Amino acid sequence: MKPLVLASIEDASGDRCVDIIRLSDGQFAYRECRRDPEDGHGWRYLSAAPPAIFDSEDAARKAAMRDIGWMME
Repeated sequence: MKPLVLASIEDASGDRCVDIIRLSDGQFAYRECRRDPEDGHGWRYLSAAPPAIFDSEDAARKAAMRDIGWMME
């Protein structure tokens, strides 16, 4: 099984998003991304570090909401 993005949650500006991901081993993670409309590249992960791993989609989503400032708004 390949990693699969289950949800992509964008901020109000459309310049940042959080992907909720099911990993190939059946665990879950989240990754924050950004895009710069002027460069045309699309979305880029904000960190090259491996993401934290969670046992459920709900746990990954709750951690993202806790850890990422704009998601608390």
